Amino acid sequence: MGVHGLTSYIEENGKQFFKDLKLRNTTLVIDGCSLFFRLYFTSGLDQQHGGDYESFANLIQQFFEALSMCNIRPFVLLDGGIDYTNKKFPTLVQRAQKKIKEADALSRGSHGSILPLLTRQVFKQVLYSLHVPFIQCVAEADWEIACLANQWNCAVLTMDSDFYIFDLKGGYLPFAFFQWQNVGMCQKTSERYIPASHFSINKFCSRFHHMNKELLPLFAVMAGNDYTSPGSMDKFFSRVVFSQVAQPAHSRTHARIDGLLHWLSQFSGPQKAMDAVLQILGNSDPSINRDLLSSGVQEYKLSHSNLARYFTHGAAVTNLPEPVRHLPEWLLAGLTSGRLPSFILDVLVLQRSLLIVQVENCRLPSSHTTSLPIRQVLYGLLLDGNRKLLQGHGSKQRKSTNPTEGSPLYRVQEFDRHGLNLRGSPVQAVLPRGIQQLSLDKLNEVPLPVRLQVLLETLGVDEFIATALPPHLSLPVCVTCYWITSSEPKPNLQMVQALLLGIVYGELCRLGGSQRGPAAEYPGVRAVCDRLGRLRVRANERRGPDLDVAHAYSQWQSCLWMSIYLNQLLCCPLPEPECAWLYSGTFVHGAVVEMKRNSTPEDLLMGAPFPAQLYRDIQVAVQRSVGADFFRPPSRKRVNASKEVQGVGATQRFCSSNKYDALDNDVNES
Repeated sequence: MGVHGLTSYIEENGKQFFKDLKLRNTTLVIDGCSLFFRLYFTSGLDQQHGGDYESFANLIQQFFEALSMCNIRPFVLLDGGIDYTNKKFPTLVQRAQKKIKEADALSRGSHGSILPLLTRQVFKQVLYSLHVPFIQCVAEADWEIACLANQWNCAVLTMDSDFYIFDLKGGYLPFAFFQWQNVGMCQKTSERYIPASHFSINKFCSRFHHMNKELLPLFAVMAGNDYTSPGSMDKFFSRVVFSQVAQPAHSRTHARIDGLLHWLSQFSGPQKAMDAVLQILGNSDPSINRDLLSSGVQEYKLSHSNLARYFTHGAAVTNLPEPVRHLPEWLLAGLTSGRLPSFILDVLVLQRSLLIVQVENCRLPSSHTTSLPIRQVLYGLLLDGNRKLLQGHGSKQRKSTNPTEGSPLYRVQEFDRHGLNLRGSPVQAVLPRGIQQLSLDKLNEVPLPVRLQVLLETLGVDEFIATALPPHLSLPVCVTCYWITSSEPKPNLQMVQALLLGIVYGELCRLGGSQRGPAAEYPGVRAVCDRLGRLRVRANERRGPDLDVAHAYSQWQSCLWMSIYLNQLLCCPLPEPECAWLYSGTFVHGAVVEMKRNSTPEDLLMGAPFPAQLYRDIQVAVQRSVGADFFRPPSRKRVNASKEVQGVGATQRFCSSNKYDALDNDVNES
């Protein structure tokens, strides 16, 4: 949600709507989506090369460490699925179309703002690791955030302009004025605090002749928010001459906001103001009526929070919307805890998915095309496994019959990039081969070997990979095998080598090899980390990326994204990887450049047995799936790949020695 132009209007008018605050010793309700957007986009992190998740994870950790220093107790709420009422869907489509244009601009070295694909997953994983209490709402979180903050009488931290409209007892702290990187100390008490600016609607309304604050929701509807178009009230604005404007505005939007606030201030309450609006419009615009205005106003009416007991007692969330309240308990628990993605709610309730745009070659088909077979299985498990919900919500229109098995198969309306335009197209749900129907009610009780079989068959790999590598790397390497064989165009050897190097480099960083952690004690590891770190594309070198490389890695990220979701739905037959350490866009793009200079992974890993052995183990696992010939230089490739599995026995012996486990244990104990 958000009121068009309101944030910039208020910031343009300076500090007159705020009071300075030294925030400490308090509870704080945080808009999680606003937080990770704000942290990523204001910190100079990479967008053109697919993201730098390790740097982002470190930033999240620093943010919550600053809160802890000031004894600020955070509670984070994340948005859930797409609004099931469909009122906001046109706004979401409009935003997605805009992001396609921005991604294309970034791919050509111009400006834009694109959040890398795995950002939300990294954010949730860091919250888990820091034990920050959070919940993933089933729908948009704004209303829940406001209700919870009012029940606890504490402030809200967000950057959503709707919070200038909600009547919040504890007020609103905009991210733009929340100086978490500038922690201060009180001279008298030595307590630490975060400088912030506090907004309250009482102070705001006093500026406009002490207007009734109940008029603000009507103002939001008329000014245009995510549920109403700014143009829907054009006839009203063309017929009203605002007699009082506080000061010259820098834009037409700001002038309209200022004039509308002064105009509304003459009315004692929303009903009289609404009568005046409808009288001005007359019968000339029947699309604007009392019911439409009233329903928009109701979006800002707050009530008792249903989430307080979830945070304080771990109680299940109650009063869920009708479309989701009959979902299995295990599924609802996974959704609210964030262990399951909100993506599956959109599929279950709306049979619709809106795929996230990436920076890629927009002249080629969307990178999400590569992961389509994975999504089809995900859709099949959800929709065929939960027929009762679909039949109860009129989804028969998107159901067909499998002529061979006679079972209903469902379609999902996917919205994805086609050229430079967003387009919806039906995608057929697919049931896993050789697997009987898996009921969604009992999917969490299906034996592990069956769930693992579904995952591995979807990715087209055998169980060797799941046992030949450190467990947390099994899924990413399986995805890599799938990516190599399924992508179009195919990634070349240099791209694959750079990606595998990136996984090794991330693992070394995870284990502390780039600092003074236990991995650095292994001979040469610190030197290898330093050598690999110098391959990154630096900030002053971030022009337009190599589009072939960007497209290939966008395909890999899409495959990983959907494989993580499928793995989560199957209750993690493979351990969930720590995404922050798997992919660094600036590293892999820089490593491809280095590979083109005739460097080899062996050159870059020289001098340290541990990372060199890890790289070989990953390569052996991948070549078992794609063929050893892929990894031979063009001049040395032969049809006969009789030596393809040489080293597999050594790899198995190396893995069975628990060397990786020992290193992980050292890290955990340190």
